[in-house]
Amino acid sequence: MGKEVEDAARGQITAEAARVYEACFVPALFGQFAPWLVEAAGLRGGGRMLDVATGTGVVAREALRHGASVTAVDINEGMLTVARERAPKATFLQAAAEALPFDDGAFDAVTCQFALMFFEDRVGALREMARVCHPGGRVAVSIFAGWEASPGYRDLVPLLAEIMGPGAAEALKAPFCLGGEGVLGALMGEAGLGDVQVSRRTGQVRHASLETWLDTEIGGWTLAGTATPESMRALKDAAAERLSQYRNSDGTVSFEAPALFAVARI
Repeated sequence: MGKEVEDAARGQITAEAARVYEACFVPALFGQFAPWLVEAAGLRGGGRMLDVATGTGVVAREALRHGASVTAVDINEGMLTVARERAPKATFLQAAAEALPFDDGAFDAVTCQFALMFFEDRVGALREMARVCHPGGRVAVSIFAGWEASPGYRDLVPLLAEIMGPGAAEALKAPFCLGGEGVLGALMGEAGLGDVQVSRRTGQVRHASLETWLDTEIGGWTLAGTATPESMRALKDAAAERLSQYRNSDGTVSFEAPALFAVARI
């Protein structure tokens, strides 16, 4: 499981998993946060926006709806393949957050949704975001709260460890690793970003069923290539009892998704 944990830490997934991510994860979780992040970035009536680690482009698409001129980067070509298909009016480039290929002050706002935790040099990436943001603009970043503070995941993580092993559990924890008290603000301060405001927003995870949640969680992330039919069956069988508290009367699954938003004025 070593490679899967490493890939999870860097947010690396295949193009096939990126399609599952777009079809399932975006409507179930990520899509609802995009308008909040674009609003936090202060984009009103257009402007030049850069979305860093854009994934399949959910924030980029929201910014386009606000009339912005949108450029977006990601290091994962699988994600970019899907992003280009969904938003042909945006410019998508393969680039690392730590080495953005743009001039100083090139954008009026820079966003980064649920990706900072995957960067090899988080402080360096934040410095790059500030560098390419025009004076008077904003850098807006969102991350998830810690996994133990996130309903659903605080029960799924130990269950996954039992069924698929500790490596799988660690891979699932990766998106939550910066959610500790004061961690995000401290990173932005270390990067030299001043006037930082951190707020908490709570969304909802929604899936059509318990099985859909598990299929999305595994198939749309770095464990997609390692789960076997046998391990998935065992996981679903155990989840029917262990995760039943998240199932609604109509069979759908929902629970809160707490997130932190940090906005710095440049």
